[in-house]
Amino acid sequence: MDSTVTLALSKGRIFQETLPLLAAAGITPQEDPESSRKLIIGTNRADVRLIVVRATDVPTYVQHGGADLGVAGRDVLVEHGGEGLYQPIDLGIARCRMMVAVPEGYDYAAQVRHGSRIRVATKYVKTAREHFAAKGVHIDLIKLYGSMELAPLVGLADAIVDLVSTGATLKANRLVVVEDIAPISSRLIVNQAALKTKRLLLAPILAAIESAVAAQRAG
Repeated sequence: MDSTVTLALSKGRIFQETLPLLAAAGITPQEDPESSRKLIIGTNRADVRLIVVRATDVPTYVQHGGADLGVAGRDVLVEHGGEGLYQPIDLGIARCRMMVAVPEGYDYAAQVRHGSRIRVATKYVKTAREHFAAKGVHIDLIKLYGSMELAPLVGLADAIVDLVSTGATLKANRLVVVEDIAPISSRLIVNQAALKTKRLLLAPILAAIESAVAAQRAG
């Protein structure tokens, strides 16, 4: 049996906000992924390593056993579907909100009357489809991977569904939030097979991270 625990993380905010939780579990990376070109990073523990992947790929690596653990945003997990994944802990990090935004002056309320049809740009296709279906609104989905705010400005879409943190980018591009879909934070996810085969290795790590999250909330 492989006696190494592999944890999948993505660069940026999630990695930085996961570091204190890992430290509480006695795990510290040997290199910074922002400056290192390595995709596999060792830690102070010989039995724990980190792999650096795209945020959208974290659930796939964990689901198929490329990693035992991972940290992924709820937005990514909803789009992925979460098959084959155990999601024991909401880490409460990388918080933001999934929202619908439109250009200033756009009469959203009138356009989303039951049975209407609007064009929506997003990379969160499943989330957008389910949200508007629940409202009885027909949408033409336009899948984009970045610069979502541009779509309504050039006439590509009527609205966007995207993550909003501070709202500064929306404001700079004269877009306004018209609906709040869901709060988003990052969760610890675990490969279900690894939970059984590596239980003795994983259990202390999960317990330590859970305690760190509880302490963070209490503080």
